[in-house]
Amino acid sequence: MPRKEPQSWEMVLKRNSVERLKHELFPTELAGQWNRLAETSYEKLPEEDIVRLQWFGMYHDKPKIGTFMMRVKIPSGILSADGLRAIGEISETYGRDQGELTTRQNFQLHYITLDKFPEILERLKRVGLTTMGGCGDVVRNITGCPVAGVDHDELFDVTPLIAEAAGFFYGNREYSDLPRKHKITIAACRYHCNAPEINCVALIGMVRDGREGFAVRVGGGQSSTPRLARHLGVFITREQAMPVMRAIIDVWKGTTEYRISRVKARLKFMIDDYGPAEFRKLVEARLGYALEDLAETPLPDDESDHMGISAQKQDGRHYAGFPVYLGLMSGRQMRAIADLVGSFGGDIRLTRRQNFIITGIPTAQLDDVIAKVGEIGFPLSANGLYASSIGCIGDPHCNYAVTPTKTKLATIIERLVAEFGEQVGGLKLNLDGCPHACAQHWTGDIGLQGTTGRGPNGEPLEAFDIILRGGLGRDAAIGKPVLRRVPSAMVEDQVTRLFGAYLERRQAGESFTRFCVRTSDAELTSIANGNAIGADAAA
Repeated sequence: MPRKEPQSWEMVLKRNSVERLKHELFPTELAGQWNRLAETSYEKLPEEDIVRLQWFGMYHDKPKIGTFMMRVKIPSGILSADGLRAIGEISETYGRDQGELTTRQNFQLHYITLDKFPEILERLKRVGLTTMGGCGDVVRNITGCPVAGVDHDELFDVTPLIAEAAGFFYGNREYSDLPRKHKITIAACRYHCNAPEINCVALIGMVRDGREGFAVRVGGGQSSTPRLARHLGVFITREQAMPVMRAIIDVWKGTTEYRISRVKARLKFMIDDYGPAEFRKLVEARLGYALEDLAETPLPDDESDHMGISAQKQDGRHYAGFPVYLGLMSGRQMRAIADLVGSFGGDIRLTRRQNFIITGIPTAQLDDVIAKVGEIGFPLSANGLYASSIGCIGDPHCNYAVTPTKTKLATIIERLVAEFGEQVGGLKLNLDGCPHACAQHWTGDIGLQGTTGRGPNGEPLEAFDIILRGGLGRDAAIGKPVLRRVPSAMVEDQVTRLFGAYLERRQAGESFTRFCVRTSDAELTSIANGNAIGADAAA
């Protein structure tokens, strides 16, 4: 039964300005108005049109002086050499030779101007790429395991399904007017490297009675009200995947109650209200048939982000995962990687943790390729923290960030590497500049969220909340902000003390997060503040 009374469309349009602007001129209809947009000075562009540009994958850069961030969607992070070369050329020509990898396996470029956007779209189209739906109330980039189709350990190959889903949802007008953004992930990775717990809809590959299919989780998400996706209680076959994904979205978008408030519009709030069992009934009613019961959602075998060297399922081929420091690549580096990968017919895969993997490397060329990638700027031998830490783009480009992000992440990484060397490799350090959680701070080993504190005389200070006990996989949990409004200048010290105490006091085989789970808030706070370190803290 509905937990909220349906609202009239009149009330929706009265109370929700984004729904109103979609109703007045649907965002994708701007495609026929580029001359008007390009010829209008930035100061005179209507704010409604600036919002509509999100459907084209564009957001204001910071400061708001007429340049934009542009997000290129790359399903499951699988990118051809030609595609990477095109993005690199666009970066060099129009984006000041900058680029960044995102946690949804996209590429983002900055400094894009509206007058150049049509030719950029055309350049991307020639290599099968698009920005459409990179932002806005649409199905965002569909994520997955970056080594789908080549990994020895995968349960089965889901790349045809991902291609079908992207082909259907991307740019589909019927699914471009959702209550809010919608995030789908599909994988049959034994390690669940694609984070199914924090997506709106997750299809988790499994084999049941000899049949390939999926468990389904719904209603995950982060931001200010984080939720782990809940088990829908069903097993679906490969053939049912598309109808079920459509039915889930149809049920949600067919309501009006989740369009009244932008902050309560995500699918996770509908799952909160209805519960998985009632929501399943709505999905089944939409489908017109019952789905097969599944008692429990499958858990990952272990943890892996596919870094390092691995043999592929294709004989004579390997893939190699390279750390990308701070998730940043220049256009020149993109072109150099594209040329190298194109020389042996491989491709590039972007990971959720802002790194890349090169696939299809002939075994005989493996050492040579690794050496050349290192010369381009991505040494395979870099400390593992370079690969396991992620940061949102934040300051200087994002208008939501209240603190520096990439630069702050860099100082924390360098401090930890200097103190602990290889021991800190693999620590999941997730840093965001605001509550939107693009870098998933709720589920890192150590999450950091930028905020504002106060100095001794009440003056505003850059600060961070430090979130602990979060995680994914077998230890999936939303973390807790144990330390609040830590002045930015003290963050490196506090994080270093926490990890140092973990090394001193950990039990055999214990992870950092499990150490934090069995340690009280008071003890963790004391450790972080330098009042007690090591065994003394437990006394």
